[in-house]
Amino acid sequence: MLGCECYCLEDDYEELFPAESSKPFSLPAPLPQWPPGQDFATGRICLGEVEVVQVTKFERIWSCKLSRKKSKGISFYRPVDIPDGFFSLGHYCQPDDKQMQAYGLVAREVAGLTRDHQAHELASEIPALTKPLGYTLVWSSSSRNDGHGFIWLPNAPSGYKSMGFVITNKADEPELEEVRCVRADLTVSCETGDVLFSADTIRIWDIRPCEQGMLCKGVSVGTFFCSPLGWTYFCGSYLSSLNEYNIGCLKNLDTTLNAMPNLEQIHELIKQYGPTVYFHPDEEYLPSSVSWFFKNGALLYKHGKDEGIAIDSTGSNLPGGGENDGKFWLDLALDNNDRNYLMCGNIESAELYVHVKPALGGSFTDIAMWIFCPFNGPATIKAPLMNIALNKVGQHVGDWEHFTLRISNFTGELWSVYFSEHSGGEWIDACEIEFIQDNKPIVYSSKHGHASYPHAGCYIQGSSKLGIGLRNDCAKSKYFIDSSINYQIMAAEYLKEGVMTEPHWLQYMREWGPKIVYDARSEADKIISHLPFLVRFAVESLFDLFPTELYGEEGPTGPKEKDNWLGDERC
Repeated sequence: MLGCECYCLEDDYEELFPAESSKPFSLPAPLPQWPPGQDFATGRICLGEVEVVQVTKFERIWSCKLSRKKSKGISFYRPVDIPDGFFSLGHYCQPDDKQMQAYGLVAREVAGLTRDHQAHELASEIPALTKPLGYTLVWSSSSRNDGHGFIWLPNAPSGYKSMGFVITNKADEPELEEVRCVRADLTVSCETGDVLFSADTIRIWDIRPCEQGMLCKGVSVGTFFCSPLGWTYFCGSYLSSLNEYNIGCLKNLDTTLNAMPNLEQIHELIKQYGPTVYFHPDEEYLPSSVSWFFKNGALLYKHGKDEGIAIDSTGSNLPGGGENDGKFWLDLALDNNDRNYLMCGNIESAELYVHVKPALGGSFTDIAMWIFCPFNGPATIKAPLMNIALNKVGQHVGDWEHFTLRISNFTGELWSVYFSEHSGGEWIDACEIEFIQDNKPIVYSSKHGHASYPHAGCYIQGSSKLGIGLRNDCAKSKYFIDSSINYQIMAAEYLKEGVMTEPHWLQYMREWGPKIVYDARSEADKIISHLPFLVRFAVESLFDLFPTELYGEEGPTGPKEKDNWLGDERC
């Protein structure tokens, strides 16, 4: 057991962390009455032998902030107002510098369910949930203000796993009734996610399933992981992962996914949460619909053939299926006027292309919204005291960008938004995004590159310390798309067969732009040669870090070829 001196905030809480920072977050407008369906937004989800409820009410147990550091504080909570028959699986924590947007799952055992495998039929004789055998104290803290905090690991019986830790403000071991452990075959392995708090002797992360994506079964409980720095042994074993702490996430064994929204509910979710996408006022290369792109001169080329062929407005004559074998690609019309017309796009025809899929074992719904732009413009470099507009670097034909709405299947509430930013991206909680009307967020599309950002401004991709990098400029303008109106649902694989049909062009797995042959390094060298000597090396290093697609060497592939089609949005 390790300890450190922290500020206890029982008396000084309001002084150190203003009250507004910990107020519970709620969406700007009340949730609607969702259309009828199965179990979506009913408050409970069946995972097979276990039924779970999302609890959003907590009582604070203890808060701390390092007395000799400027790191942000953190508070620990236990769930309250737990429904009768349900049990807590662990306690919750979050940093104090953000609004309270929290959930924790509580669970109860459900008898008489159909098992997917014989092994689960045999295991059904063993309770799905059980009390811990006791607790191990893994970390404690005392403050100059006589405040104390203790973090305990529930000791799961053989064949069971703990879902998280328990916090007390007294040295007495928690009651065995405080939490339940879950039978191991009803769990999946988990990993640490974002760092929530880091101090000299302790680090705290949130917990998520190791495997995430449309086909994965892991369900996040909402608990956290605590690792005392330097505490490398526990009962004689080296700690290298959460598995060695015997901590897991829940597993959804109910293959029906009854908590996912039906088609009518999907349309209502998009109506409620569809963002308005703003393009920069100086944007030259606006989006269009895919059919507009095809009808206005886009051509299909095949390896070994000199001439391209016109594409049907639905893409029905595009080669479908398979993988990107490099044998086909799309390009703009041959005539210069037609090419320029296509490059500029047609925002009046533009629509968002929607892929709806299960997330976190079907406890959430991800609504991925894709934007198509016929052309991606050249990049601009930000350097000290100057901006450098590139001629070619960054431009390519065909640009697919997206953002993703994550919806709680317990309530239908918008929980977070993923903003795709070139080769990366980030999840932003709903409490930190900008809303334009009721519960509709704003998404800003960067100039020329069309990456998605949560707020207006200039985002630099590169070295923030040196102030050198790629400019991603975002601002409101007269160019925007309301995705709550202008959208097309292109795929939702979990729905029953025949409910909807994927568009022909979605099956085109090859490149949406040609391979461009030009000496990108030569252009970079010309730019570097005109820079002040002190910044040349920094800019040269920046060019070396650029992904190959930025140089326009390969055309982009469509949505279904992206890793996040089946996988999760991972930072």
